[in-house]
Parts: sequence; structure tokens; C-alpha cells
Amino acid sequence: MKYVGVMTGTSMDGLDVAVLDASTTPPAIVAASTVALPSELGRSLARLVAPGDGEIDRLGVADAALGEFIGRSVLDCLASWDIAISEVRAIGSHGQTVRHRPAVDRPFTLQIGDPNRIAEITGIDTVADFRRRDMAAGGQGAPLVPLFHEALFRHRTRHRIVLNIGGIANATVLPAQTSTVTGFDTGPGNALLDAWSRHCRDEPYDRDGAWAARGQVVAPLLSVMQRDPFVHATPPKSTGKETYHLDYVQRAEQHATHDHDAIDAVDVQATLAEFTAWSIAFALRRWGPGPGEVVVCGGGRHNADLMGRLGRRLDDFDLATSDDLGVDGDALEAAAFAWFAHRTLLGKPSNAPAVTGASGDRVLGAIHTA
Repeated sequence: MKYVGVMTGTSMDGLDVAVLDASTTPPAIVAASTVALPSELGRSLARLVAPGDGEIDRLGVADAALGEFIGRSVLDCLASWDIAISEVRAIGSHGQTVRHRPAVDRPFTLQIGDPNRIAEITGIDTVADFRRRDMAAGGQGAPLVPLFHEALFRHRTRHRIVLNIGGIANATVLPAQTSTVTGFDTGPGNALLDAWSRHCRDEPYDRDGAWAARGQVVAPLLSVMQRDPFVHATPPKSTGKETYHLDYVQRAEQHATHDHDAIDAVDVQATLAEFTAWSIAFALRRWGPGPGEVVVCGGGRHNADLMGRLGRRLDDFDLATSDDLGVDGDALEAAAFAWFAHRTLLGKPSNAPAVTGASGDRVLGAIHTA
């Protein structure tokens, strides 16, 4: 009953690999690691996220390269954990999202990382392409993790919100004394902070939020971003780096200054951190069940400055990390796709129609036999 889950998230900072034991209640993460992406592959994926020329050829090459990298990384991780291939029933591979367009006339989402190559290299059945069936059923294909969050974190007497802060932030709402599960993307997580850090300092991210902590929040810039239409949109809703990227920051800055005095880069970073915390808190208060416990997972929980800002804006909530509850917050999303693979092979649905807006429950993913 062991399943491997793999994914590269919107931050594109590495491949998360997790092994899930699906025979326990709740399911248990038994091993996890993050494998750094080769620099050339990372650059190829980053270029694909932004529209440009020659995309079809670049897409095909990156799809094949990522599939091969995932396959080799799974074998390396299993060997390092002393887990035999024969112990693994299947791999659940999310791949890398290169486009997510839920609001166009014919909504679509695209994840790459050729699962045929993963199955061929590892000799393990591979389940992939989890989002498009939900979208075909009228959903947004995201967020998908709420059912897994429920399996891990549902509390019978206490409201819980599971907050994943990756490149994009998403929330799973688990009210007490009810079986209701809702969820939605709240807006940016690390995406704007990372984009500005790369642009201004050639650093992939702001470690611990130390740079943002040195700046001052610029009220006019914050005010511009607080009018963001996605943040105020009613769920179901999902978004991606197609919305929250460097151009977003630069346009907001120009609008706030009217092309007059430029804002110091460190103050922009502080304002982006404040906007990120504000947008999350706004969403949890607007569409949450009321004060309770917020369980934070994902890379953003390592950002001390962001967590402090979030705590101040949610001062009547109890803020904890998934690690405090015994669940590795870096491995959780990869483990979710291991769990989805388990459910796919059992013929069980993995979407939550109340979250994605789909017309009903659907079995997600395509099976690629070894």
C-alpha cells in the first residue's frame, strides 16, 4: 500500500518526492525529500510559464526532460530510503503546471512531465493528468488538495482551515461538526515575493523574509493591490503565475506612483509581504467558518516575516504549522498526489465539487502501466 507522489509546484524550486502509506487512517507520510531541479531544466520550465515564441518545441523538450528527471529521481530516492520498487503500487505525478486558464471561454490547464517516461524508467505504474477531468466536468481543476487535507486534519469539534502557501496560496475550510469541505485559492503566496527578489537581487527567494522585514509598507501601493479583482472574486476560484508575476508588481508600482518618484525596492518587498498576508486573511475571514485553527503548510511557512504579518492579521485565530500536528509541511502536496493515485486505482473520486465547481465527483488521472 505504498505510493509515491511527485510534484514541482508554482515556486519551481525543486521536485518534491514523498512516499505515502495508504493503509493507515489517516494515511501516513513515511519518507520525503526535495530534489533540486537541474538548472537548465528549471530555466526551461520558467520560460514556459510566460508566453513566448517557439513554445511548442520548447514544451515538447521540457515535457520529455522533466519526465525523465522525475523517473530517475524516484529511483534515487527509493534507493536512498531502502524501499524496494516492488513495495510501491504506483506513482502519482502532478508534473509542472505551465498554463492554468480557468477563466477563458474554453477553460484549460496543462501540466507536463511525461508520465510514459516515468513508467518506463521506474517500472512502476504511473497516474498523471489529475486536473483536466475536473475541468472537463465544469470545474476549475484546482485546488485539488482539500480532500487529502480533510483526511489528515479534520477535527470533530474545532473549525480548521488548512492553508498551503506555495507560489500561490490556497485554503481548505473544514468546519467543525459537519462533513462540508470547501476551498479556494486566496491569491499570491510566494509568487510576488520571489519574482521581486529575483528581479532586484538575483536571489530566487527572500530567505526568512529578512529583506522584507527591513522595509516599510507603502500605503498607496498596498491600496492599489488591495483592489485586486481575483482576491475579491467569489469561490470557486483558482489562479496561478499567469496572474501573479513580475509585471503585476511593476504595473501596481507605476499605478501607485503615477510614474513619479520610484519606491525603494526593499519597501516594495515589504508591501508585497503585507499584501500577501492581507489577501490570505481577507479570504479566510470572508469565506471561512469563523475563528478557529489555521494549519499552515508549504514553503511559505518558513518565511518568518510573512508568518508574523499573517499572525497579526489573524490575531483571533490559532496559527500552527502542519509539522506541529506531525505532518511534514514540505511533503504534504507531493503526498496528496500519491493518495490521489491510490484513489484512482480504486476507482474513487478525488475532486471536491464544492471546491472546484465541477458538476460532480470524478475519478481523476490517467493510468500509465509499467
